[in-house]
Order: sequence, then structure tokens, then C-alpha cells
Amino acid sequence: MMPAKLEIDPDFWSGKKVFITGHTGFKGTWLSLWLHSLGASVTGYALQPHTRPSLYEICHMDEIIHSYIHDVRDLDSLSAALLQTSPDIVIHMAAQPLVRESYDNPAATFEINMMGTVYLLEAVRKAVQNGCPIRAVINVTSDKCYDNQEWTWGYRETDRLGGGDPYSGSKACSEIITDSYRRAFFNPVDSAAPKVPVATARAGNVIGGGDWSKDRLVPDSFRAILGKEPVRIRYPKAVRPWQHVLEPLHGYLLLAQKLTDSGGSVAQGWNFGPDYADSISVEQLVSRLCAEWGDGAAYRTEEDALHPREAHQLRLDSSLARQYLGWAPRWNVDTALTRTVEWTKAYQQNREMRQFSLEQISDFMKGGQAE
Repeated sequence: MMPAKLEIDPDFWSGKKVFITGHTGFKGTWLSLWLHSLGASVTGYALQPHTRPSLYEICHMDEIIHSYIHDVRDLDSLSAALLQTSPDIVIHMAAQPLVRESYDNPAATFEINMMGTVYLLEAVRKAVQNGCPIRAVINVTSDKCYDNQEWTWGYRETDRLGGGDPYSGSKACSEIITDSYRRAFFNPVDSAAPKVPVATARAGNVIGGGDWSKDRLVPDSFRAILGKEPVRIRYPKAVRPWQHVLEPLHGYLLLAQKLTDSGGSVAQGWNFGPDYADSISVEQLVSRLCAEWGDGAAYRTEEDALHPREAHQLRLDSSLARQYLGWAPRWNVDTALTRTVEWTKAYQQNREMRQFSLEQISDFMKGGQAE
């Protein structure tokens, strides 16, 4: 593998057909919006947005992309949508994405995150057999796919997978499923196998405008602040790799370019996490968020024992992506918080949020490295 250029190539994306599962979610909407701005033809496959309000609906995404509203566990519908779209690139983001939800509904979490991966890769396999020109597949998993040892250093792509809760375990399984399909059905060494490079992407804890998910720190914080209540912190000392949502999406776009150009040489797992200094505690993040918001925003902590167990230390080592994809963080955690607060206040002011979001994407691409 040789180092790639840092920049996203608009010529590469112009006219590309991209199939995204989970496009109605927070990350999926930001990615769809970015791809459309690059000139790609975007088709999404997902359930209806699971929050009200939702970024997808606020940005009127149905006006600019094609959308299939179906369950990723419906193999027949998924296969038909993939065949009809005949995409160049497939990005799988559909998931049950919440740790606390996985404690309440573990079976559904495993079913969605494991079998959803199986059905997506099976649909790709069948589509390629039927002549679909798919040239790259990315399965977006999670930083929580690693067997957490409470290390203070970052996990690398070669570290052991595992999970101490249903969500984390389901994402580790999704990684294993992807590797199995890659080696069994898309193996570049096997002359009879279709040459479709399949990679996985493991991001940090993303924040950004337009996330209204339940039981996520920043959305819960905004709900409290807007309700004139103190933010309640469940795990004040827990350290997470915080990053703006555009950071890993930037990595996915670069990875898709490299997969298409270089094929099997980059078909593996990839970390896209923040710099070490931006892996800070929950209390530090909320304190900075309250200061950025102003207007008397405050917080209070709760005992960890009152809530389901979560890891206390989690960091990612993204050296591989830096060296071989030319990817690196652009916005540090303070900038990420500033941009998230700006977006939320703009929404409160009834601004036109699709355009505002596009402006943030443009600012991100113009920005330099995080200091």
C-alpha cells in the first residue's frame, strides 16, 4: 500500500452511483448530503427516520436522493433495490447504534447488526453475479468492536475484537462476518471470485448538528439545556474518542476512492479516530459544551452504578489511515463542539438547514489540520 493524497476528488465522485444503507440516520444524512454535493447519484435504503425531528427530514433529502424505505433484514427487498440501482459503491451504515438500547433489546440488536451485515453482503454477492458493476463496499461498524481492556492507549486494527455489551458484541460480529465474506466470496487471490474489495470502517464517538437520538450524550445535553435544566452525566470519568461527524465521513470517502483505485490491497479494517488529546472524559466534554453554549448552561453528575456497565477507557489509533489513506483529523474537539453548537442555534433560529449543513461541509474541506 502506498500513501494516497489527502483530498477528496470531485471528479471521482461526479456521476458515481452510491448505495447507502441507513441513509435516514444522523451519519447517513450527512454522508448523503456530502455525496450529492460532490455530484454523486445517491440511493438510500433504510427505515423511516427514528427521531422527530430528524436531520433527514429537515434537509428535505427526498428532494435530492432516491430512497427505499425498507428493513435491512428483508433480503429480497434489499437485493431488488441493489439490482435496480446497480451502484458503483456500497456503504453499509444501517444499524441499531445505541449501547443502552442494546441492553433493553439485545436480540434485536444482534439481529440488525449481525444479520443486517449478512444480508447486505449476500445482496452484493448476488448483484455482482448478475452483472452489477460494484467496485467497492464499506461496512461501517464501530470503535466499540474491540475487546476493551481499559487501555489508555488507542486500539489498532490488529487488536482483538470482542464486546462486553450486546451492541459492542454485535459490531465485533459484524467485523468477523465481513472478513468471512471477503475471504470466501470476494477474495482477490481466487481467480474465480468477483473482484470486489470489501473494507470495514471504525469511527470514534461522533458529534454534530442534527442528532436527536435518545441516550446519546450531546443530544441529551441539548435537550436539557433547551429545557433550562442541568445536563445529567451518567459516566463523568469515561473517556471517549470524540470527533465531529464529518471526520469519519471524510475517511469513508477517501477509503472508497482508494478501494476503487487499488482494490484488494486496502480491503481490511480501518480506524478513523481523533488525535489522542481529543479523547477526553464525558465531564470534560459536557463542561466545554456548556461553556460554548453559554446562557447559564450547567451540568451535574450521577453515580455510574445507577446505569448499565460501559467501558471507562476507549481510544483509537488511526496511524494506518494517516499513513496509507492520507487521512487526518481536521477539527479538534473544541472546534467540533463549536460547530455543533452553531448548527443547533441556527436550527433554533429557523435557518435553512440543508444549506447551513452544506456550508459546514465546505468549511470542513477548506480547513487545515486540527492543532
